[in-house]
Amino acid sequence: QVQLVESGGGLVQPGGSLRLSCAASGRIFNVNAMGWYRQAPGNQRELVARISSGGITNYADPVKGRFTISRDNGKNTVYLQMNSLKPEDTAVYYCNLPLRGIDYWGQGTQVTVSS
Repeated sequence: QVQLVESGGGLVQPGGSLRLSCAASGRIFNVNAMGWYRQAPGNQRELVARISSGGITNYADPVKGRFTISRDNGKNTVYLQMNSLKPEDTAVYYCNLPLRGIDYWGQGTQVTVSS
């Protein structure tokens, strides 16, 4: 069974930073990419950032220049460094692992950006 566990969310003031972590465990083979998604109340879940197994990254426009996704393949862990946070970044952030045609998701970690 594949499990993803996110951590690192919390309450931060605008302009602050948070670093999210997602640790994957279980039967994981030939991973092509991992990603971070977020979902704010009333909104659809949206892609935030994605990173391939080789380290190629892409970002949603709202977070470009502010967020950085990285991974440690040896630890089966993906990170999301979030800088210059804005209130509109407030959401539940989910780790995603596509594996053998199935999308695996973490439980989500709440990020709240508020004065």
